[in-house]
Amino acid sequence: MLSRKTPVALALVALSGSAQSQTAPATPTAEAARLGELTVSATRTERSTDAVPSTVTVYDKKRLQQRQARDLKDLLENEVDIAVRAVAPRFTATGASTGRGGNEGINIRGLEGNQVLMMIDGIRMPQSFSFGAFASGRADYMDTDMLAGAEVLRGPASAQFGSDGLGGALSLRTLSPSDLLGNGKTQAGFVTLGALSTDNSKKATAAFAASSGAWEGLLMATVRRGHETTNQGENEALNSSRTAPNPTDITSETVMGKLDLKIDAQQRLMATLEARRRKIDTDVISARAATFSAATPTAVVSLRANDKLDRQRFSLEHHYEDLNAEWLQSLKTTVYVQDSETRQYAFEDRHVSADRTRDGSYKEKLIGLSSIGQTQLSGQRLSYGLDVSRNRIAGLRDGTVPPAGEAFPNKPFPDTDYTLAGAFVQDEIEAGDFSLIPALRFEHYSLKPKADGYTGGTVVALSDQAVTPRLGLIWRAAPGFQPYAQWSQGFRAPTPDQVNNGFANPAQGYRSIGNPDLKPEHANSLEAGVRGKVTETLRWQLSAFDNRYRDFISQEVASGAGTTANPLVFQYVNLARARIRGAEARLMWQAMPGLSFSTAISQARGHSERAGIETPLDTVQPTRASFAARWETGDWELQASWLHSAAKPASRTSAATNFLPPSYDVLDLGATYNISKGLRLAAFITNATEKKYWRWSDVRGIAANSTVLDAYTASGRQLQLSLRADF
Repeated sequence: MLSRKTPVALALVALSGSAQSQTAPATPTAEAARLGELTVSATRTERSTDAVPSTVTVYDKKRLQQRQARDLKDLLENEVDIAVRAVAPRFTATGASTGRGGNEGINIRGLEGNQVLMMIDGIRMPQSFSFGAFASGRADYMDTDMLAGAEVLRGPASAQFGSDGLGGALSLRTLSPSDLLGNGKTQAGFVTLGALSTDNSKKATAAFAASSGAWEGLLMATVRRGHETTNQGENEALNSSRTAPNPTDITSETVMGKLDLKIDAQQRLMATLEARRRKIDTDVISARAATFSAATPTAVVSLRANDKLDRQRFSLEHHYEDLNAEWLQSLKTTVYVQDSETRQYAFEDRHVSADRTRDGSYKEKLIGLSSIGQTQLSGQRLSYGLDVSRNRIAGLRDGTVPPAGEAFPNKPFPDTDYTLAGAFVQDEIEAGDFSLIPALRFEHYSLKPKADGYTGGTVVALSDQAVTPRLGLIWRAAPGFQPYAQWSQGFRAPTPDQVNNGFANPAQGYRSIGNPDLKPEHANSLEAGVRGKVTETLRWQLSAFDNRYRDFISQEVASGAGTTANPLVFQYVNLARARIRGAEARLMWQAMPGLSFSTAISQARGHSERAGIETPLDTVQPTRASFAARWETGDWELQASWLHSAAKPASRTSAATNFLPPSYDVLDLGATYNISKGLRLAAFITNATEKKYWRWSDVRGIAANSTVLDAYTASGRQLQLSLRADF
């Protein structure tokens, strides 16, 4: 989570840069360049991104406003080592869940889903879950217009945050009253109107903040109305051969209120209430049969789906800060409650057989407390804290005409209380030209299922603990030359549906079973790199990482032949090990006031191993490179970005039958004009060259001989417009 620049953080960052500051006085411009962007997710304390032993990307308020991204997928599109998976919706009523999860989650260096920690204001976002035709993603539970900042941390984050941060962490911060108020203002706000041709959507966002004495408040709302995301499929047939998108209506509303009270010079209290709802109604034309006859009584005539997700949360934050205190200079404590639900309904009209419906839901009720304190000592800063949460997770399957041998309603897994309790300590030691950052966390987790209403088999409770250390080192070897290294461990506890699940479809020859012996996944990660500066305006970074995993969890075929008498048995198991390694290079150049360039390239490869056999990990992205330019002059801001993705080599995929999309290059252009003080007009053109391409993250697992490959293409040339008025 991002926060404001405290004197403690600035003092520590200044100390970490003492080698440079001794050589020349720091002018305001040089000081700003040296401090760079502040990150909190890397160490849970404020440090410059140039003063952490890992790779972190920070999106501040200005950068978010410049992009005006529709969602997280748009926001992170040009990150070379990150992807947000969103498959074209071509699901069915009872079998395939293809694309139904929307923006499923974030992929960081080859790990994704629940292996990546996602937080909003320090609170865990709902987990992803899929079962049969039901699929609940994670990245649509928030609206980007509500954000004041975002950070992406690569590598295990368990020492900081506990379970789930196996591959990294996405930390989001919503707007606060102080983000709008400033320069002595007691009232401020903005209104944004936007339109986007990608999904023929319109949006309206409004925010108002005010202060009176010790009180500050914020009210904010955003509304979006849109349709299906375009692709470059041209077949508009009214059956399964269709490659054009399925017609979809999407509506979303998000509201948020914050109230901040300055208790005294050292303390303040902030309450937040947030609610979001998103509805998706789809005419799934791609599920219709091409022909109908007496020989095909179960042929699908039509399929309509009505899906929605809801998330509400209330949080109360207490901030204490006293730089003159003897041992506790800073303490932040948050208590929170968050409810979320995904519900998906489908009505399937069949040719002769009885029509059927499916009504599924996945719910989480999260309650928790988080507290972190800081103590500033001579040449070092101690931070320590605890996190406790309980998540009550439940799923339900209902409908009509259930599969043979099954009755509705039923539960895909037993209702489960998932508890996490952890404590950590970290020391940031500054010794001459070196920064040493050791950290240690102890985490306990437990899954307590309830057998009531569950018919899938034996219910097993599970609990365990993990100790996750981290050690980072930064060496300011010379002005403008800074090697760094970090060793860290991470873990992820199994989810309730992985430990306890039971389902059988004898007619189709398969069933799934739970695994009471499932162990948590563990990561052992090493990242090393060097940051350099040719001048104060030209910076670069080279890094390499090697992430090794044991007890990697994967759903596998445990036994069976796929027949009625001997069905396939699917089960989540611990693979012997997995490994992902790669390298990245980044360059940032402020060529002149107002003109900046940046470029990056990333390459990685990974495999899992079971019984001595290595299998490539399809979740690892192909080699990608990006280049971006921005020019600010007078009332204009112009920008251009180019993204290149290499083709995925066949040797780095798990199956020779997979579709391997060719390499591609995509050019995006943008311009912003300040019409007057407080009034800005922005326009973006994405895929300006009308390139036909497929993103690997969105097509992996699709068969190469599929006759509807064009259905999975990305959008062609699109236009985005927005008008923002600040007051």
